[in-house]
Amino acid sequence: MKRLNLILSLTFLSIGFHSFAQTNKETTVKIVADKNYTFVANSALPMSNNDVNRVLAMMPGGQGGSSINLTGSQYDVKVTKDSIVAYLPYFGRSFSAPMDPTQGGIKFTSKKFSYTESKNKKGTYIIQIDTKDVTRENYRFTINISTNGYASLTASSMNKQPIIFNGYLDEPKKQD
Repeated sequence: MKRLNLILSLTFLSIGFHSFAQTNKETTVKIVADKNYTFVANSALPMSNNDVNRVLAMMPGGQGGSSINLTGSQYDVKVTKDSIVAYLPYFGRSFSAPMDPTQGGIKFTSKKFSYTESKNKKGTYIIQIDTKDVTRENYRFTINISTNGYASLTASSMNKQPIIFNGYLDEPKKQD
C-alpha cells in the first residue's frame, strides 16, 4: 500500500510538469457533485512493469520505462448519474482473453454500478465505482481527483492485474 501511495504521489508530481487542460476548483467541485464528468487518460502505469518493460524495450526506438504516454489518443471514462462508459487500453497481465481481439482493453458501458465519494483532509476526492453488469468482467475504479482537476484512476478486476491511469477531469460537452 505504501508503494502504491508513493507511485500515486510521484505521478501527481510528474503530471504537474505537462500542460494539459484541466478544470478549476469551482468547476471540479461542481462536476464531481453533479456526477457528470469525463476522466481523460494521459498516461498508463501498468502494475506488471517487468513484463511491459521487456516488450517496450524491444520496440523500435523503445527504451522501456514504467509509464506509457497516451496523450492525444482519446482514452477516457465518462461518468454520469446513470452510466459509466469506459474506453481505456490495457497493458499488463490478463488471466483470460476475449475471443474477439477487438474487445481487448477496458471497454464497457455500465448502467448498474455502485458509486461512493469521499474527501480527504487535503481536499482530494476519492471516488469508488464498482460495476455490476459488465458482461465479460466487472471492474472497480478508484479515482483520486485533486481540486484543480488532475486525477488518477486505478482499474482492477478479477481477470487482470491492476493498472493506473493518470490524467484530468473534463466537463461534459454542451449539447447544441
